[in-house]
Amino acid sequence: MPRQAWSDKRERQYEHIKEEETERGRPEGTAERIAAATVNRTRTAKGETKEPKSPADRARAQRAASTASARAGTKSRGGTAKASAGKRA
Repeated sequence: MPRQAWSDKRERQYEHIKEEETERGRPEGTAERIAAATVNRTRTAKGETKEPKSPADRARAQRAASTASARAGTKSRGGTAKASAGKRA
C-alpha cells in the first residue's frame, strides 16, 4: 500500500472508510484493505496517480468508484434503491 503517495485528503478518506468498515463489524485487516483499495481506485479515477493512465483505464476506475459509492450509500440507507423507491410511492 503506497500510502506515502497519498495527499492529506486521501489519508483522511482512508481513515474514514476504515472506521466505517470496522463499525460495520469487519476485521481490522479487511477494513484496511477495503479502505486502501477505495482510495487507490478514487486516485486513479481522478488522475492523481504518478503513472499516467489511459482514458479507458481512468473511465473504468471512475465507473468502479461511482458504483462503489452508490452501493455504500444504499447500504447506509438500510435497504436497496428499489425498496426505498417503493416506500415513497
